[in-house]
Amino acid sequence: MNANKEINRAVGWSIALSVLLIVAGVLAIIVPQASGIAVTILVSWLLVFCGGVHLAYAWQTRHGGGLWWGILLGVIYLLAGGYILLHPLAGLASLTLVLAVCLLLESILEFILAYQLRPLTGSAWLVFDGVITLILAVMIGWTWPSSSMWVLGTLVGISMLFSGFTRLMLSVTARRMAHAFRGELHEPEQAY
Repeated sequence: MNANKEINRAVGWSIALSVLLIVAGVLAIIVPQASGIAVTILVSWLLVFCGGVHLAYAWQTRHGGGLWWGILLGVIYLLAGGYILLHPLAGLASLTLVLAVCLLLESILEFILAYQLRPLTGSAWLVFDGVITLILAVMIGWTWPSSSMWVLGTLVGISMLFSGFTRLMLSVTARRMAHAFRGELHEPEQAY
């Protein structure tokens, strides 16, 4: 019985978090500028944190050589993160351009992979994926920097929305399985 309570509680929390993800995803899609800035600020704080870690590591391993290179790397991370924190719109534009380049490179690699796997059934899906990714990269790159205000926020929102729906469906399935399993445990044995 205690296990059933734990399962119900875990599934309940998972459903609640799923709904929150869905709501956050919808909000990110409705207000992509704000969610894009939020992503930019998160990335900038990650850069600052990584800079601090590099500095601490450089200091801890100073006797092994490479102290100044470690310090330089830490300072670069700190400066990049600090600059983005002070200028989030410029950081948003930079991240959007990096995203466009990454999507372009991804589409090229998908075309190469599709060419290498062309004898296999289903390799055309890689070409399809490559075409869609290339179109997205060109759309983002062609309209850059004006696309910076909506691209990251919209993509993060779509990702959160789909993650929320996926988690919700998995949670509902887990709840059904737990109820079905509990029903099997409590069924009386049939006499033949």
